[in-house]
Amino acid sequence: MQLIKMEKVKDGKYLKNYELTYLNKAGREKTYEIVSRKELERVEDIGEKVSGMSIAAIHDGKLLLLREFRMGVNKYVYNLCAGMMEEGETVFDCIKRELYEETGLSVKKVIDILPASYAAVAISDTKTHIVFVEAEGEFEDHTSENEWIEAAFYTREEVAGLLQTEEWSSRAQMVAYFFSKNLFPQY
Repeated sequence: MQLIKMEKVKDGKYLKNYELTYLNKAGREKTYEIVSRKELERVEDIGEKVSGMSIAAIHDGKLLLLREFRMGVNKYVYNLCAGMMEEGETVFDCIKRELYEETGLSVKKVIDILPASYAAVAISDTKTHIVFVEAEGEFEDHTSENEWIEAAFYTREEVAGLLQTEEWSSRAQMVAYFFSKNLFPQY
């Protein structure tokens, strides 16, 4: 597969749409559409920058999950606390800000930060870290009027039940599965 052309076709407020033209393995052109949170000026820019993070937070042996309304699927889903890095923000600053904004909690301890990976590899070059933290504090709502988020801590047994009955984001589902099986990083 050889990328031969990249063209921006739409410049939205948060997402930019691109058409990528490839020579496929049969030597024919194939046009593929992607979205990016970043401005892509060169082919080498695709997937180059980290956009944000997903935060797997624990407290007293329980996993933090957000039940939130996601406009993209028009449903309430279980998700991890997550967000995009602001210009000039460090990874740690983003972790603290996003956890506080979405839950009111603070970071007691960072357990691990995984290298950035692609969040939606079939449609986007968005790259995010998965971060494991120990959280502390009390729940408070600091979200915007355009977000509906209900944050709570869940036991392994509660998480196992939710996995069978509820809608999930894929990253949250994976973290929840490993947590329910007691295969979560120790703190």
